[in-house]
Amino acid sequence: MAEITASQVKALRDKSGVGMMDCKKALQETGGDMEAAVDWLRAKGLSKAAKKADRVAAEGVVALATRVDGAGMSAAVIELNAETDFVARNENFQAAARKIAVAALDIDGDAEALRAAKLGAESVSEAITHLIATIGENMLLRRSRRFAVGQGAVGAYVHGAVAGAADLGRIGVLVAVEGAGDQAKLRELGRNIALHVAAASPLALSVEDLDPSALERERAIFTEQALASGKPPAVAEKMVEGRLRKFYEEAVLLKQAYVRDPEVTIEQLVASTAAVVGSPVTVKGFARFALGEGVDKASGDFAAEVAAMTGPR
Repeated sequence: MAEITASQVKALRDKSGVGMMDCKKALQETGGDMEAAVDWLRAKGLSKAAKKADRVAAEGVVALATRVDGAGMSAAVIELNAETDFVARNENFQAAARKIAVAALDIDGDAEALRAAKLGAESVSEAITHLIATIGENMLLRRSRRFAVGQGAVGAYVHGAVAGAADLGRIGVLVAVEGAGDQAKLRELGRNIALHVAAASPLALSVEDLDPSALERERAIFTEQALASGKPPAVAEKMVEGRLRKFYEEAVLLKQAYVRDPEVTIEQLVASTAAVVGSPVTVKGFARFALGEGVDKASGDFAAEVAAMTGPR
């Protein structure tokens, strides 16, 4: 077998847009012949997959995975995108999302680290490339988040769940809760807060976690409004502080009114659970993934394109 150099692999990758491992295999199979390697990739459908990589993928699924680790838990949420909701209903696509979410349970890093993780005999990235070639749409592992608590639980909630599936949907939320006592009660607390997060979409866990620049922007706006009212500076300052407290109640998870009981804040809900389990309880963090959130969707209508290609029924 001819020795394949890194420069050859890079050249083929630049030429085809296919992943490094597939390029290396193509060169090995063709004795280092660049053109033959391109043909080999085309025959395997991988070059076709690469050509789809510039197409917007804003549909798909959000997938969750959880695992009990003794007195604690691990949980992960991932967003796997495709171009159309038709593919999001594909069983192979959904199975891949589940497998990637399970793999994320052991990856302490971002989506880039997860893409390099093993999914059986191949990496997550390679598995997605092969799925693109098989199904025929661009796909992207857009993001992932993992929580692990040594003592406590991670509550999970899926909104807009795929039919017959509790771990796949359009919005996925994880809430990590740390504490001793009844793990089932802590997990229920985490799930109830996760349901709240899905509806309320807080910006941060606590006031200290708010983006300083966002906080300063709000303060500047409130200050300008207060001064424009013609109030004395001392009164205007109190008005600003009052409006900031209102902002915290809207933006900060622990300060928000619980959606199931607006008379209780999330902070108070946590405290009441701590009293029940007889141990301090702390919300360590949360993640809320909404499918396609922040993606600039293509102006084209993929469903219309398919209809145009297949003709009237």
